[in-house]
Amino acid sequence: MYKFHCLNNISPIGLKNFTSQYEQVSDIEDAHGILVRSAAMHDMEFSDNLLAIARAGAGVNNIPLQRCAEKGIVVFNTPGANANGVKELVFAGMLLASRDIVEGVDWVRANWNNPDIAKTAEKEKKQFAGIELEGKKIGIIGLGAIGVRVANAAVNLGMDVYGYDPYVSVDSAWHLSRKITHVIRLEDIYEMCDFITIHIPLLDSTRGMIGREAIAGVVLINMARDLLVDEKAVVEAIDEGRIRRYVSDFPNPIVAGKRGCITTPHLGASTEESEINCAKMAVNELRDYLENGNINNSVNYPKCNMGVCQAVGRIGIFHKNQANMITNFTRIMGAESVNIAEMSNKSRGDVAYTLVDTDTRASEAVIKQLAQVEGVYRVRVVK
Repeated sequence: MYKFHCLNNISPIGLKNFTSQYEQVSDIEDAHGILVRSAAMHDMEFSDNLLAIARAGAGVNNIPLQRCAEKGIVVFNTPGANANGVKELVFAGMLLASRDIVEGVDWVRANWNNPDIAKTAEKEKKQFAGIELEGKKIGIIGLGAIGVRVANAAVNLGMDVYGYDPYVSVDSAWHLSRKITHVIRLEDIYEMCDFITIHIPLLDSTRGMIGREAIAGVVLINMARDLLVDEKAVVEAIDEGRIRRYVSDFPNPIVAGKRGCITTPHLGASTEESEINCAKMAVNELRDYLENGNINNSVNYPKCNMGVCQAVGRIGIFHKNQANMITNFTRIMGAESVNIAEMSNKSRGDVAYTLVDTDTRASEAVIKQLAQVEGVYRVRVVK
């Protein structure tokens, strides 16, 4: 019986993907897997029972990835599961910013008791006149699951689309419209575009990457993470008339209520459909790992998938990515007459994962020897 714990409310529809082999527990210490959305986990201590964490969403800055890697805890996210919800909010933000809709709605609310409001509105509406999206240039920073959807939808709206992503995946490239111009200099986005939208992860290298000198005369859309933008510089640029609008999905004291800033209460993935999709995907990732040892969509370990185990046994070994590890593993198993039927070894940066199918069950002594190899973080008997 596998046990799981939910740190946040997770869609019940998604949780239905668990089988009768799974039990939801209230005590996190008993859990083999954790499902989480936004709960902060950096200060948490993790039980030796914990094997995996699945984030029902894309961002994982609330999870201590390196510490988890060194304990052999696999961290999953759900890329693309909420992409459509975020994409739609991007365009809602663009329309709100380009047509002065927010100011117009506020004007109507302030004049609700004017008996001549319809007549007055015809005189006042000029102050809310905006621009159309068709024919405008949009720059998309990051062409992952969300960026690709935004890019293709912008093409369909008649916009000139420029995409920047030096690490664009083959899968993303296949899904991009041919009408999108792929630029290799971020500065080209800043110089050419009327709208800029950000769709990159928050890393040390991307923190505050959109700053005062980067943007001028644009509408900036940020549905990714507030810390990607130097928001103090953006507010100053709005006051100076150098930036037209800043649309953010992350309310904080810097931008909330400020002139020229349109801020939504973190609504990007907060649709019923997105929450269901993320929950389903997170549950399926957890199940495949707990039942088969397969790793898909991990953010701290490499992808490794050997399907459903048909052999007698399967062992997962988490270790440092260094020389002679496979030699040590095969030597130990060979010395104990454990025949290897199939093996997969994958690495990601400083860590690696080795999945081994065996024709005989490995004894506790073999597992203990494997765990004692220098550089091994964890050994898990999957079957």
